[in-house]
Amino acid sequence: MCFDFDALPPHVPEERVLPRLAGGAAAERLTLESADGTEFAAALATCAEPVEGPGVIILPDVRGLYRFYIDLAERFVTAGHHAIAIDYFGRTAGLSDRDDDFDYMPHTMQTTPSQVQADIAAARESLAERTSATTFVTLGFCFGGAQSNLAGTNSGLGLQAAISFYGMLDPRRAGLDAPGFPAPLRAAKDIRTPILALYGGADPLIPPEDVAAFAAALKGTGTPHEIVSYPGAPHSFFDRSSAEHAEASADAWGKVLDFLGGVRAGAPA
Repeated sequence: MCFDFDALPPHVPEERVLPRLAGGAAAERLTLESADGTEFAAALATCAEPVEGPGVIILPDVRGLYRFYIDLAERFVTAGHHAIAIDYFGRTAGLSDRDDDFDYMPHTMQTTPSQVQADIAAARESLAERTSATTFVTLGFCFGGAQSNLAGTNSGLGLQAAISFYGMLDPRRAGLDAPGFPAPLRAAKDIRTPILALYGGADPLIPPEDVAAFAAALKGTGTPHEIVSYPGAPHSFFDRSSAEHAEASADAWGKVLDFLGGVRAGAPA
């Protein structure tokens, strides 16, 4: 299960907010064009002045671009990161806003990792053109978490790192085995981009054995990685409206910001 539609991204911890950027910035809605000519929606939040932090490309869950991810892009600004959140479904569902009634699964099943990576490339280009960002990281959730991991197999994207929240590692756990559906566990041997992967220990679709196998595969290829599983936390624990898992959410936020700091310093985790 992905986020509730009214879920809220956590605020950046007060001690992590850059005072000069504390006011944040409202995201600008954009229409970007992928390599195949497809137009797709995005939301860009930019810092008011040049910053050293990497630009963050946010890959949503199966429902595409909705308020949670636009808010999250705006949160990153206060921590010194330009950020852009993208929608996956320009090819099949057009540019309209995604709401709680969006029937996402037929569109999700028509996406492919190569299409998503082409859209990531367009988002990266937009960040490079419109902001001071010179390094770039993907950050994905659920379906987007799997896509973020797979982006680490594509050196042509020019990414310095990839972060995933509860990205399913083996889609067969959910009865999904379509040829184009992202399966990071199968592709782990080809990942070369440094990885931060965060999981809920009580997520039935990402059991401990899959997490362990993913970590072992990355270790076997020498790919830098940090993998964290939060005992008792469910899928989609990164939500400030959920008091029950606030500790896991806060710790994960800190790890993301620390990891991005490593990218800025030129030494991802």
